[in-house]
Amino acid sequence: MSRSRILDRRALFSSAAAAALLAATGVSAAGPKRGGRLRMALSGASRSDTWGQGHGLFMQVARQGLVFDTLTEVAADGTLRPELAIGWTSSVDATVWTFDLRKDVTFHDGKPFTAADVVASAAGFENGTVGATGAHQVTFSLYHPDAGLPLRLAQPEFYISAAHAMGQGIGTGLYRLASFVPGQRLLTERVAAHYKDGTAGWFDEVELTSIPSETVRGQALGEYMVDAVDLREAGALTGMPDISFQPDRRHPTQAVSAEVAQPAQVSHLRPLDNLRAAERWWFA
Repeated sequence: MSRSRILDRRALFSSAAAAALLAATGVSAAGPKRGGRLRMALSGASRSDTWGQGHGLFMQVARQGLVFDTLTEVAADGTLRPELAIGWTSSVDATVWTFDLRKDVTFHDGKPFTAADVVASAAGFENGTVGATGAHQVTFSLYHPDAGLPLRLAQPEFYISAAHAMGQGIGTGLYRLASFVPGQRLLTERVAAHYKDGTAGWFDEVELTSIPSETVRGQALGEYMVDAVDLREAGALTGMPDISFQPDRRHPTQAVSAEVAQPAQVSHLRPLDNLRAAERWWFA
């Protein structure tokens, strides 16, 4: 979707506001729908970024919110739930954790996801060792107790890559790599079938553009060239009725077009809906 295709932006904003009002009063509004290209202008990119290194916001969103999955996920409302894992158990002292994995997952190149991919991705795990205890089961044996391990594994640094293609941008995420210019631009396309179908991944394409200057990112949003940006000051965007600030206008971490709809409950642990905007948002 492009803003240039919208003929009456005030009418669209009114429709979005009406939907929000209906939801607030208990009347169900239209749910998510598929289609369009989400365009985000982000900070934190570098010309030295690769799929194996570079941890600015741009690459965090590229990895966790688009191309790759993690074993667990912090949902939109801030609760923990399974992702590539389907469940887990621990020893009484929280030093041994066993994760059961999904069996219905393939990488973007068609290869099946197995425990070997988790082991390869966890090669640098610092608090213990990770081993496969079955084709779809892994065990974390920790040097020190960690009752919060499942939550930690939802963090962006614990994304799961393909053991046969480490560092090549081949994941199990909702979006496959179409083109990537480090420090500049990433374009991804929605995969044809995914285990999250019907619950996430509403855009046909997602485009990330690197804009280091916050002022320029704000201008890009204000001129309808992108749909969302990260920022810390509302600046010149203040007073624009079709742009929302989150978590609020006084202390924003992001600004988003009113054309973009979001889950009713959103955790503000990080900008852009816990890095998973591309999975959870849709066009109103």
